[in-house]
Amino acid sequence: MQFLSSSGSKARRTLLRPSVVAAGIALAVTVATGIFAEYQNRVLHRQSLRADVSEQLGLIRARLEGNINANIQLVRGLVAVIATEPDIDQQRFSRIAESLFEDHSQLRNIAAAPDLVVSLLYPIEGNEKALGLDYRTNESQREAALRAVETGDLVLAGPVNLLQGGKGFIGRFPVYVETETGDQSLWGIVSAVVDVDSLYADSGLYDDELPIEIAIAGKDALNSDSTVFFGSPELFEYEPVISDVTLPSGSWRIAAIPRGGWAQTPPNVWQMRSLIFIGGLLVILPIFIAGLLYDQRLTHLRQLRRSEDQLKKLSRRLRLALDTSRIGVWELNLATQQLTWDDRMRELYGIAEGGEVKAYDVWLNALHKDDRERAEREFQGASEAGRTYKSEFRVVSPDGSTRWIRAIGSVHTNARGQRYIVGVNWDVSADIQMKTRLMAAKHNAEYRNRELEDARAQMERNSLHDSLTGLPNRRFLDERLFRSGAGRTVTAMLHIDLDRFKHINDTLGHAAGDAMLVHAASILKSNIGQGDFVARIGGDEFVIVTTSATNEERLSALAGRIIEEMRRPVPYENHQCRFGVSIGVALASPDTADYGKRLLIDADIALYRAKSKGRNRFEFFSDSLKAEIVRNKRVADDILNGLERQEFLPFFQPQFDAKTLQIVGVEALARWMHPTEGLRLPDTFLGIADELNVVPLIDRTILEQTLWQSTRWKAAGVHIPRMSVNVSAGRLNDADLIDRLDGLAIEPNTLSFELLESIFLDEGNEVVAGNIERLKTLGIDVEMDDFGTGYASIVSLINLRPARLKIDRRLVKPIVGSRSQRRLVASIIEMGQSLGIQAVAEGVETMDHAVILRDLGCDILQGYAFAPPMPSEELMSFVREERWRQVA
Repeated sequence: MQFLSSSGSKARRTLLRPSVVAAGIALAVTVATGIFAEYQNRVLHRQSLRADVSEQLGLIRARLEGNINANIQLVRGLVAVIATEPDIDQQRFSRIAESLFEDHSQLRNIAAAPDLVVSLLYPIEGNEKALGLDYRTNESQREAALRAVETGDLVLAGPVNLLQGGKGFIGRFPVYVETETGDQSLWGIVSAVVDVDSLYADSGLYDDELPIEIAIAGKDALNSDSTVFFGSPELFEYEPVISDVTLPSGSWRIAAIPRGGWAQTPPNVWQMRSLIFIGGLLVILPIFIAGLLYDQRLTHLRQLRRSEDQLKKLSRRLRLALDTSRIGVWELNLATQQLTWDDRMRELYGIAEGGEVKAYDVWLNALHKDDRERAEREFQGASEAGRTYKSEFRVVSPDGSTRWIRAIGSVHTNARGQRYIVGVNWDVSADIQMKTRLMAAKHNAEYRNRELEDARAQMERNSLHDSLTGLPNRRFLDERLFRSGAGRTVTAMLHIDLDRFKHINDTLGHAAGDAMLVHAASILKSNIGQGDFVARIGGDEFVIVTTSATNEERLSALAGRIIEEMRRPVPYENHQCRFGVSIGVALASPDTADYGKRLLIDADIALYRAKSKGRNRFEFFSDSLKAEIVRNKRVADDILNGLERQEFLPFFQPQFDAKTLQIVGVEALARWMHPTEGLRLPDTFLGIADELNVVPLIDRTILEQTLWQSTRWKAAGVHIPRMSVNVSAGRLNDADLIDRLDGLAIEPNTLSFELLESIFLDEGNEVVAGNIERLKTLGIDVEMDDFGTGYASIVSLINLRPARLKIDRRLVKPIVGSRSQRRLVASIIEMGQSLGIQAVAEGVETMDHAVILRDLGCDILQGYAFAPPMPSEELMSFVREERWRQVA
């Protein structure tokens, strides 16, 4: 609060300084005078401009009036002649008019209209259109003509657009003749056309050196009319000088402003401002300087008093600081070597009060013998060079105790030219001890940091390398190859996967698996070249990265060597372990955007192809393989989208009793109604759907739609005894299959599940066997599909006892021309009959097939010979119309 009060008082004193007040008053008076002077200068300049414009406008007005009146007077002479010669002919008229045109005039043509019809004209050439003009019927000129007749005086109209082209002012003179009774009778009208451009040019309006801009208003000589017919209408809005052009039948309003507009700034404005500025300076500067000198004197007096007060305060503070900080002050005369110490210095060096300390040697002898030479050298160097003296040393007190002293000093010269060095000493023994402990702690911390750094480096190496094989791991591959940009130096990649490794791991244990991995790593390392490296990126997956120049031939040789060496048996605890490798190879091309990431993906795709072709082989990545992968990916995406959009639907193929040809059931076959490609058959999507593990979802979709369609058939009166739907192995292995069927409206003995023959193995899965038995208890028959193409045995048929065997179409097709094939099919039918299993023949393409199969004892026929698969709506029509009987 004290500080704020002091600042406020200082501000008030500054505002009340005489120099500021006087200068402010002088400045205000000077500014006001300057503003008034400039205003007067502008007023005078504007008045001068208007006078100049008025003068120029007067000349133009006089010329206009003179030219127009001269033309009118010439025509008046012709009017007088006509009044005395009312029967004047064209020849006489032309001779008189020609004399008028010889004078300096702006007349363009003259026309006489006896009885208000133009019959006399000069010049006739170029004005033929005006002959015969009747003023009484001409809409554009009747009003002006009648006005001239009514007023009995000249009427000046225009400017108007002329029939002959161009513009002009038309003066119409009524002509009266004296009758025998002495009265005045209207003879007609004489019209004279004054050319606009000639009038303006002769009056000076087109003069390029004219210093003013002009606008004229008052069409038809009507002063009250505001129509501007010359110049810009906006000119009347800029405070123009206005005058009237007096005409015989009225007047025009003519306005003028300087060319370019009224100049707001007088030409001598800067001279005037300069005079005002110089005058102001001559008044303000002496007043301000005098006030400033007075203020400086007052300021110096105040600063002197303030400095004295501050010096006293600083002296007290310094003494208090020295007393509390226990700093000793010393001074040495460099010429006489006379030394002066204060009481604290005596205390620091252990010298009793009253002891003699006037000589330089007193300080020198008190120094520790190990520090004496260095301390004296530092002191002498600073005093001789005149630089700041800084030093740390030990002193030995008379009682034998040692303490550390820190000294700082500075050389200065007094008014008599004597050189002194003045400085301070203080005890820093505690600081030195702390510094010693800190240095020891620092060394200990540095040692620990080195240990931590070594541990971190080891951890970093462990994080980038596989602990079992010592090979780089996936993180090493990512960080060192892909993220650093080094992938551009990669020329090829081999993605390697061990075959039968899981079997060894499961049968002989993880130790055996680890031994195989180490063995595989050693083979891979021994086959790579300089600059290449091997990385283990998964459980039994490795990657070889080559950075040297290579080609497909070399890579094929490398992959072949690795496959050959991996085939060799590996001894492990009295076992000969055998495993192989599948290898995917990707070769970099110049247009590859990201060699590292892209090549690893390509090599993985090639590995997938190698494993799908039988393993223990290598495959190169190619554009065709990539296109296939992209195509499969697109189909996979479409399948997933199709499941969401309910695009999968059942087509139904009827099944017939072989003897009566009655419909005994239908098989629901999956179809995909693709939004762009139309109807797609199972062989185009089931393989990819199986890889996506969505075949069970398709099966369930077909089952649900089949059950829903069966309710429609019943409602429509169409009798279908049984429906068969395909069930994948994945669904049959689902332990929750029966629970999932509980929510469906399944009528017992109307539904059959067709299972692939490959599910019926001798050593059956307990889940599969259990599900089949539970299906039978629900009244759902089980059928074996595609029988004769798999590995099912008679034992599996006896154990699982399916309701029907479906003989594969590949076995049915040749029976027409092959007796052996016919006997094979007959044996299957007989085997089924012996076990109480019905036989269903698929692929019955002709009636010959149907007859043979019936004679062989086949129970049910299915195929295109009777009906193709069809949607539900078509099936209902097919059943109602019994179309198959026509074929049979």
